[in-house]
Amino acid sequence: MECRPAKTLAGTKIALVCDWLTGMRGGEKCLKAICEVFPGADIFTLVYYPQHFSGAFDGHTVRTSFIQRLPGNEKTFRHYLPLFPKAIESFNFTPYDVVISFSHCVAKGVQTSPRIPHICYCHTPARYLWDMQSHYTANMGFIKKRIVSQMLARLKPWDIASAGRVNYYIANSHHIQQRIKRCYNQDSQVIYPPVDVNRFQMSTTSDGYYLVLSAWVPYKRVDVAIQAFSGSNRKLIIAGRGPESERLKRCRLPNVEFVDNPDDAMVEQLLANCRALIFPGQEDFGIVPLEAQACGKPVIAYGAGGAMETVVGIDSADSHCATGILYEDPSPQSLLHAVERFEQIEDRFSPEHCRRNALRFNTERYQSQMLEFIESVWDAWQ
Repeated sequence: MECRPAKTLAGTKIALVCDWLTGMRGGEKCLKAICEVFPGADIFTLVYYPQHFSGAFDGHTVRTSFIQRLPGNEKTFRHYLPLFPKAIESFNFTPYDVVISFSHCVAKGVQTSPRIPHICYCHTPARYLWDMQSHYTANMGFIKKRIVSQMLARLKPWDIASAGRVNYYIANSHHIQQRIKRCYNQDSQVIYPPVDVNRFQMSTTSDGYYLVLSAWVPYKRVDVAIQAFSGSNRKLIIAGRGPESERLKRCRLPNVEFVDNPDDAMVEQLLANCRALIFPGQEDFGIVPLEAQACGKPVIAYGAGGAMETVVGIDSADSHCATGILYEDPSPQSLLHAVERFEQIEDRFSPEHCRRNALRFNTERYQSQMLEFIESVWDAWQ
């Protein structure tokens, strides 16, 4: 991939910070795209498990916190959440000229010298501290839920206080821009995340199944999709991985198939051959719906959060080039009604329109906008 070199920043030492590196999801793709712009940048993160990245960050020095050395692995490191603030504050950025954090948890809380500009690409203010705590604790027992709730209550003041350490915020969507203002009282500029649209080819065929492609965590609401398709002959494939795996698989419905931890080739195949993507959760932005559209596939999404900015709804002013259906109520019944409506008007969704919409969010656009913003900060900082 070719991207414009950072001429203004030539010779500067860049530090990139992220919460953790345990798998290649949307946030990690944002980091990877910036690593291509700044090939000499060092990476700081709480924990790093390189076996999940196929060499994506090779060539970059990756520095981890003391959390990496504690007992556990990529599935259990979150148990140390109360230690995350101390861990992220332990990094030393004295040798660096610019710090760029990619944060959905604690990365924005790094401590830097006043002489160093700190730019934060904010995926979201920490969900479990603000809007979605109930989703994370819904399936916990009474005692565990009480302990976790008290722990999060103690973390929230640090989250608010550390928000002021950032000099410039970038939001990954207008939805998150509003949340940054509400939670942190900070202004931000919107730059949409990168979507590797060139990885996907437009498909005009379908094997008839619906697809959920998602991390298996509570706020993704994969359970809503399962309930919506229960008692139906419609085939639903649920692909991904995550801590909710065991609970979700208890459904054992004959029309629901699980695909664990699909590799890139499998993801591309699943998207290319699906009838439509099901997107039942409220996302901060949501790259998967755009990957589906890059394949020419329509999206049936809960109409909140980032989906409102990435899916052209059939009821919108641009319905002539619609790329999906946005439903209002996050319930299984509402999703089922949306699926039934989709099947009645399926021929109104064009693969070409879906693909064209996805192209607006390509990786080169993200890299160019990010570089322009970072250079403008550097120029103003001198």
